[in-house]
Amino acid sequence: MEESYSYDAKSIQVLEGLEAVRKRPSMYIGSTGTEGLHHLVYEAVDNSIDEAIGGYCTEISVVVYWDQSVLISDNGRGIPVGRHENLDMSGVEVVMTKLHAGAKFDDKSYKTSGGLHGVGISVVNALSEWLEVEVKSGGSRYVQRFERGLRVTDLICMGKVEGQGTSVRFKPDPFIFQVTEFSFDVLCNRLRELAFLNRQIRITMEDERSGEKKEFFYDGGIISFVQFLNENKNTLNVIPFYMNRMKEEIQVELALAYNDGYAENVLTYVNNINTKEGGSHLAGFRSALTRAINDYGQNRDLLKNMKQNLSGEDIREGLTAVLNLRLNSPQFEGQTKTKLGNSEVRGIVESIVYEGLAEYLEENPKEAQVILSKATTAHQARVAARKARELTRRKGVLDSGVLPGKLADCTLKDPEMCEIYLVEGDSAGGSAKQARDRRFQAILPLWGKMLNVEKARLDKILTNDKIQPIILAVGTGIWEDFDLSKLRYGKIIIMADADHDGAHIRTLLLTFFYRQMTELVERGHIYVAQPPLYRVKRGKMSQYLATDREMEQMMIDIALSEIFLVVEDKTRFDRDQIREVIELLKELEKLQTSIRKKGILFKKYLEAREEESGLLPSLLLERRITSMGDSRFKKFLYGEDAAQRAEDHVRQDEGVGWHAVRLPEGRRLDQIEKRLLELGIPLVWDDMEDRKPFLLFDGNREQVKIATTLGILEGIREFGKKGMTLQRYKGLGEMNPEQLWETTMNPETRTLVKISLEDAVEADRIFTILMGDVVEHRREFIEEHALDVRNLDI
Repeated sequence: MEESYSYDAKSIQVLEGLEAVRKRPSMYIGSTGTEGLHHLVYEAVDNSIDEAIGGYCTEISVVVYWDQSVLISDNGRGIPVGRHENLDMSGVEVVMTKLHAGAKFDDKSYKTSGGLHGVGISVVNALSEWLEVEVKSGGSRYVQRFERGLRVTDLICMGKVEGQGTSVRFKPDPFIFQVTEFSFDVLCNRLRELAFLNRQIRITMEDERSGEKKEFFYDGGIISFVQFLNENKNTLNVIPFYMNRMKEEIQVELALAYNDGYAENVLTYVNNINTKEGGSHLAGFRSALTRAINDYGQNRDLLKNMKQNLSGEDIREGLTAVLNLRLNSPQFEGQTKTKLGNSEVRGIVESIVYEGLAEYLEENPKEAQVILSKATTAHQARVAARKARELTRRKGVLDSGVLPGKLADCTLKDPEMCEIYLVEGDSAGGSAKQARDRRFQAILPLWGKMLNVEKARLDKILTNDKIQPIILAVGTGIWEDFDLSKLRYGKIIIMADADHDGAHIRTLLLTFFYRQMTELVERGHIYVAQPPLYRVKRGKMSQYLATDREMEQMMIDIALSEIFLVVEDKTRFDRDQIREVIELLKELEKLQTSIRKKGILFKKYLEAREEESGLLPSLLLERRITSMGDSRFKKFLYGEDAAQRAEDHVRQDEGVGWHAVRLPEGRRLDQIEKRLLELGIPLVWDDMEDRKPFLLFDGNREQVKIATTLGILEGIREFGKKGMTLQRYKGLGEMNPEQLWETTMNPETRTLVKISLEDAVEADRIFTILMGDVVEHRREFIEEHALDVRNLDI
């Protein structure tokens, strides 16, 4: 019999302070995964942005450190340090420890603000292992430290200082977050976005881990934003449209330009918040755009040969626009604040935008003609697409009741229970059909070269014999017909070979889904199967491995179960002691590779170690065939003579200059070297024949003498390889049905990668570069990222 519990007043828990945040973090930041982790930085930066909007801040700096802590600094007014009369604590402590505490609940301190809940920085504090805040205000500097939301020091005055502003440095709590490693690119994308939306702000982003540093400052504001979005496309209207007007305390800022592509890219923001799901402001903009262009065409008899007005879809083909609003009391639908609900905003936006567009078209007849020509061409293509759709429907090709002939469907009908594999090739498709669980797994083999929809209009897509089976099988339709409720499979899984052809097919399919069925990507219905790269046999053991990292870890684990390490013929490390050494050496190897990618010989870098401190430099001057940079490139950390040498060299040989290479790896290298020495591992970098200080042996059977510190890691890998039979899979057809089920299709053992849309701006940019018409941009992308390639199939 179950024990019964009474439900009374004692059953009600009252969580004080920030306890509620730590108990249910997802309620405040959305998730404890990667998205929630980066949201902590956004919350802290938003406070600085609010200062900038008020006209009190011009510079914001973000730094990510080796320990995954982040520093956000600004030159605003600084958090108030005086005592709060009701709470008997400083303003800093109130802001850091009290939910719904802030200056954003009226319109006195901040006219417009994205962070209207007043929980931002206090939530960051609650979810951090530690947080340190520094305030410069009234000529003094104040600091305070918190740990997991709790105060550990009072607000301490550290003396006099010049300037003003706030700095917050925090480290996410590993007990809260699934991952604690920040992405430089993800943070940069958001900071760039903020710099576009707030033209008066200079934002810098620095990553101490890699040495990367970027600065974002755009005089053109959202005009520069539109140009950035179109930078890999051919822009049609040379003079972009721009307006910034106020009506009924709502500020409406809009910039737009057209390109020769087929996709619409309209981004909307309210108080710096990306309203991804649109709302009343987007509806008002679209209505105004359609009406303004149709009215202009009708008034000039430019649409007289058309039976009907241009549709909104016609007018928005190839459109890139940024709509940026500021208002006092936005009403967002949903906790994520991605859809604006203020009903009064639609009419105001529609009125302002129509007025502004009408003036633009009148004053720029050449641009107006280009826009109308683009829209009428799009209209003709849509008429052709509609005819193609009707024709294929009559043939039954796009009839939702007709399924493609090669589809092996599943027996269950509930989409939530079903999944479909889009399989490269008939051979692999045949194996997959034999391997599958026919109750819930459907198989659609794909053959031939897939259409690149980035370069095709809708009529071509609808009549393409490679695309039609996918549209039929998925069931939702595309374009005007897209209806998510008709989705036949909850998971759409792309399964292709692990070679360059397979990668190309995956990219073409992802382009199709992203451009034509975007909602499937946004709602997490698209997956990529991860077939194994290797099958490893050693004795009676047999195992499949999906990545090179798993392969390396297996070799190390095998070796550590059998070998010992002896240093200088006296110190013996057993398998448990050597694990820390291996992790340090693996990181050391990565740092060495990182330095080499920057064009610096590792041996040369070690020789640049400072004589007095023994530390490695974080900046080196390297010769480059280039002109001399500005004066700061002449300086580096360990001596003024280097700057003089650079100037002498430039005078002797014009055209050959010196380039400063940032090397933050040096700090971490110093830390690793120190720890290795503490463990008793000497640092030997040169392979000298007469000195081999390390010995690996497995009892009495075999010994290997090793000359360098990093050689220990390679020696362990070689030990792990012995007796191992390795099979490398490149094609799905190389696996029989049993192997395919075991490795790639069994829900209990397979690995699927879920495709999600984290950054629409970057996604659009990458698809345009890689799949678009401009070859030059693709070549530049390949050259820029050539050294970052992990799996090159040639």
